[in-house]
Amino acid sequence: MNQLYRSPYEAYPFLCDTKDNLQCDFELLTDELASHTGLLRAKVMRYAKENPNINLEICEELTWVCEIIYHINPTLRTHLTVTKAECEQLKEKMERLQEKAKDRCKKFVLPMGSELACEAHLLRVEAKKLVRLIYHYIEYGNEVPDLLLDIANLLSGYFFALSLVLNLYENVEEVPFISRNYT
Repeated sequence: MNQLYRSPYEAYPFLCDTKDNLQCDFELLTDELASHTGLLRAKVMRYAKENPNINLEICEELTWVCEIIYHINPTLRTHLTVTKAECEQLKEKMERLQEKAKDRCKKFVLPMGSELACEAHLLRVEAKKLVRLIYHYIEYGNEVPDLLLDIANLLSGYFFALSLVLNLYENVEEVPFISRNYT
């Protein structure tokens, strides 16, 4: 194998990790998830000026969620610093959103609606990718705290519930999806 060139301008020192070392992939995915959370927060701030239903409390919550995502970022390389109490807070935030949107979704809905809800749906999918990557990491014989999987799964649930609430706040109806495969 040829010697790998290492640029003196490396964007991140672990980008050249081997493909079976998923630590960098995890860090990049959490960075992307946090960045998109920041983007959603910026859009919520802009929309809050035009729509009184959208309050800045969501912005504060998204800042907190973004920080949690960044705290899990180095976990595979170091250790998990997010606590069980913070995981419980995330669960409570998700459940609060689910309660607000309880009449909006009985089974499946199409990932559409307002711009803000669509951004939240994209974050939901990114969190699912994170869960999948963690399982791949475990398949390679690595151990992770169960709490990390709980947090990643809760992030997906949180962003789904947020998408429903954002559509609610913007008076956008959910579009039910009836699967031909699952009944």
